[in-house]
Amino acid sequence: MTDLKGKTAFVTGSVQGIGLAIAQALASAGARIAVHGLASKGEAEKVCEGLREAGAREARFFEGDLRKPGEIKALVKAVENWGPVDILVNNAGIQHTATLAEMPRETWDAVIAVNLSAAFDTMRMILPGMAARGFGRVVNIASVHGIVASKAKAPYVAAKFGLVGMSKVAALEYADAGSKALGGVTVNCIAPGWTETAIIEPQVKERAARFGGDRDKGVADLLAEKQPSRRTSDPAEIGALALWLCAPVAHNVTGTVIPIDGGWTAQ
Repeated sequence: MTDLKGKTAFVTGSVQGIGLAIAQALASAGARIAVHGLASKGEAEKVCEGLREAGAREARFFEGDLRKPGEIKALVKAVENWGPVDILVNNAGIQHTATLAEMPRETWDAVIAVNLSAAFDTMRMILPGMAARGFGRVVNIASVHGIVASKAKAPYVAAKFGLVGMSKVAALEYADAGSKALGGVTVNCIAPGWTETAIIEPQVKERAARFGGDRDKGVADLLAEKQPSRRTSDPAEIGALALWLCAPVAHNVTGTVIPIDGGWTAQ
């Protein structure tokens, strides 16, 4: 059901965290993986080697600053020269917490650029080719903050709400591409809640400081505030869902936002 042999997947921000977990899941199904992110040459090769060991027929690292449209264009061109992209995962993201009054304008620009505008550029360049071939999967990693808001995260929330809306537009525009036999073209969002990744560490440290530096108590305090399950998610859980969304059987699942948030957005 999840055989992706012969498919090429491009996963932004895939050298660590959720992006790496998604790349590993897709690799386990036999996909070729175009890796991207902030990494040294040695770190990037280690990631690629691990993906090949996980089952990827090929894995190659591609550089590109997602804050710069020109670099995004060159990045996509390089990946598509390596192989037409069948699966696009827009995962790269940055966050900064501050109130509206204290949020630097340059931080707003950077967060919107990486979390929203980069996905606009990758989708507009890659989706037409998917439609022409009759198969394509776009999985955009949104957030619970694409469904509900929180204080001190204006650019991040704005970007993730925008990503959800843009994904729905793209899903409608490409809904009739391809066929059931070919697999069609789908665009979906995954909306993680508290997940064990580097992006939440500043907030964990802030909470832990209230408990004498006890990280476990800091995490528990975060979870108690928002996530009814009182459990964090592991990046591999997001990878498993992304893999299923990329399978041919998911041809009629498009335009959705699927939370993995322990009930956070059900409240």
